[in-house]
Parts: sequence; C-alpha cells; structure tokens
Amino acid sequence: MENAIKEYWDREKETMPVDQRNEMILGCIKQQLDYVYHQLPFYREFYDNHHFHPSMVNTLGDFTTKVPIITKDILREEQRQYPPYGRYLGFHPEDGAHIHGSSGTTGRPTFYLFSKEDIAYIGEVMAQALFTAGVRRTDVVQISTDLGMFMGGWGSLWGSERLGATVFTPGAGNAERHIRLMYEVGSSVLITTPTFALRLMDEARRLGYDTQNSPLRIGIFIGEPGAGIPGIKKALEEGWGIHVMDCATTSEMTPWATNVECVQKNGVHMLQDEVYTEVVDKDNPNRAVPEGTSGGVIYTHLKKKGQPMIRFWSGDESHVTTEACPCGRTYPRLPNGVYGRLDDMLIIRGVNVYPSTIQRSLLEIEGLGNEHRIVLERISHMDEATVKVEYHPDWIGSIQSHEREAALEKLQTHVREYLRAQTGIRFNLEILEPETLERFDVKARRVIDQRHV
Repeated sequence: MENAIKEYWDREKETMPVDQRNEMILGCIKQQLDYVYHQLPFYREFYDNHHFHPSMVNTLGDFTTKVPIITKDILREEQRQYPPYGRYLGFHPEDGAHIHGSSGTTGRPTFYLFSKEDIAYIGEVMAQALFTAGVRRTDVVQISTDLGMFMGGWGSLWGSERLGATVFTPGAGNAERHIRLMYEVGSSVLITTPTFALRLMDEARRLGYDTQNSPLRIGIFIGEPGAGIPGIKKALEEGWGIHVMDCATTSEMTPWATNVECVQKNGVHMLQDEVYTEVVDKDNPNRAVPEGTSGGVIYTHLKKKGQPMIRFWSGDESHVTTEACPCGRTYPRLPNGVYGRLDDMLIIRGVNVYPSTIQRSLLEIEGLGNEHRIVLERISHMDEATVKVEYHPDWIGSIQSHEREAALEKLQTHVREYLRAQTGIRFNLEILEPETLERFDVKARRVIDQRHV
C-alpha cells in the first residue's frame, strides 16, 4: 500500500503495546551503555569519574536515578581538548560524510560528523516524524531554513526525500523571495522556525498576498519553542490558515524530530523507541517528576552509534502525559510540546519569568503585532524591564484618526495590566508603529539584557 494512503509510517512500531516497547527500550539502553563505556573513551572516563558502571542499570528507573547527565558545556569542553569531534565519535573521521554543528552563538560551535549510515538512519526516522505530522509524498515541502551547519534544514531534507515528497529549498533569509517563490511553486508544507513563519506572514501581507488562502496546508515548526505555545500557535494557524505542527528536540539529538505532533493535535508524540525522552526535576536530573508535572527534558539516543548522546540535558521545559491519543499511537506525549527554555529564565526584581510567557501573553492581546523586544537595565541598583511591542496595522486602520491617540493609551494600559497579571512584573511599555523593530530570518533574539553593562 502506498504511504500516501497509509495511516502510519510503521503501524507495528507505532502502535506497539507500552510494556513491550518499554522492554525493548531497556534492552537498547543496556546495549548503548555497554557500547559507549567500552568503545568511546569520553564516556568511560566520564562515567568512572561519576562512579557509574553500566551494570548498575537493570530497569528504566535505574537509568534515570543512576546515570549522570551530559550537557552542551561538557561536550564543548571535550571537543576543545580533543578537537574537532571529541572522543565520542564512534567511527573513523575518514568515514564521515557530512560535517555540521551548533550555531556557536554562545562560544565555540559543537561539531557533528555524520557517516553515510547515520544519514540513512536519520532519513528513516525523520520520514516517520514528517509522516506523523501529515506530510505525504504528493507534497511540495518548502524548507525555509539555512542549509549550512544548522541541522534543522538537513534533517528535514533527508526525511522529506526518504518520504518521497518534493523538496524546495529557497535558501536563508530574504523573506520577500521566500513568499514569491512559495506562491509560484505551490509549496504545501512549510518547515521553518516560528519566528521566520511570522516574519513571512508580515511580508506576504505587505506584498498584498492573502495569507489565509496560500498554497500551504501544513506548517512544521522547528528550532525554538513556539508552535506549542497557544498564543503563537493561534497566530500561525489563523494567520496562515494551516495546520500547525510542533516538531523538534535539539540538534545534538539528530534525528531531532522525535518529538512530533500528529494530525489530532494533542501535543507531540515522543518516539521513545528512537530517542528516549525523560522529564525530570529541574534541580535534580536524577529524579523523575510525576506525570503532568513540569520539569527539564533529557534525551538519549537508543540506536545511533556516531556521537551518541546518553542523558543529554537539553535545557527544555515540558511535562508528560500517557493518556491515549485518538490517532492510535501508543507513544507518551508532551501535551503542550516544549514551552520554555530553563536556561532562558529571567530573574527580574526577584521574580522568575520566561521570555516565552511574555511572548505568549502579547500574542493573546487583540491589536498587537507579532514583534516585540524585552529590554532589561539596572538603574540605581534596581532592575528596570521594558517591553517594546508594535501595534497591528489592521487594528489601527480600523480606528478613526481622531480616536487613535485615546485608543493607543487604552491599549497601553490594557497590555501593561495583562502582563503584570500573567508574570507578576510591572513592565515599562512602549507601543510602536508597525515595522519599527528589526525582523529576524531564523531564530528570534528578543531579549536585550543590559544589566551587566
């Protein structure tokens, strides 16, 4: 039967009884721990230093409570001491086929080397993820990301090719070009970051396109939290008239689409038989949290042998449910996707707040546009926080010119009070004209923290 009319990419795999899958996962974990300990010097040294041995894991509970986590900083330091790939590569560098890496925005990039076997495996898992999200071989998949070091574009490319869809890669940046080509070639699936999707929406409207009647039917959003946050999801769904699908883990965990939303839109399914996902206490990564409790997200490669990540601390925040999904897949889910970054948390006058909470709140207010900035300063030893946000051109256009000043004052009061109710923080507020703030073509940089200056 053609994949185009199948309900699942792999029915037996995706609908497997939970106990049977967990038994298989435990077997994979034991094999991976034995492999990394005996074959990869980085892990052996790391585990010895933490007084851990693979023989200590006999249950999934043992895995959570006994295996130490690794972090991006640990990997970066390992690659600094043993350049360029560290001592956890798993194959000879001459057998590499692709070099990729993190953006390096916080320092030296982390390098990933993939073999041909890695690429074939990644393509298969990504194809399952894209199929789960509703992509079919008849689609034209527009990948509006940078096909450079960033793994988001490449994973999407390999998965779309394996699925049999037509792939369109218009390149990075230049929103106007992306829009014109999208309508010209008839792209039916858009894969990009939530930030760039909102940027494309604004550009399309500026050019006179009816975004709610575009050729798109599905948007798959990667690279940053957003598609699982209600306000952002609503803005994307209503603005583009599409099905919005959240799909991501992190580039270290390539194939990174092992958290993926199905067409029922009940949050993202965790493809636990490929990348095992745990939600743990934010302050103690060796303690799982109860179902429904928010915590930090940790990932483990179950089958990947090249640069495998074992209990990788992602910095993401989410919570788990095991409630059945109407789609019939028996994977657990993150019902609200990934909705925050623990390492992005801001402390303002002693109050903890995530930038995603501020963004979500702004998108819930009628009359505001999609762009904003959060500016933090320290004045006379006190934190001052200012939110700058644009009003929506359609909103101001619906108001008589002699009434606009009063309407802006009313909107400003409403926004300030709403933000305080949602965050517990009194923000200074600037409401700006449309197109005042800089636009971003990949991931947003909306927090400007000048308190250290």
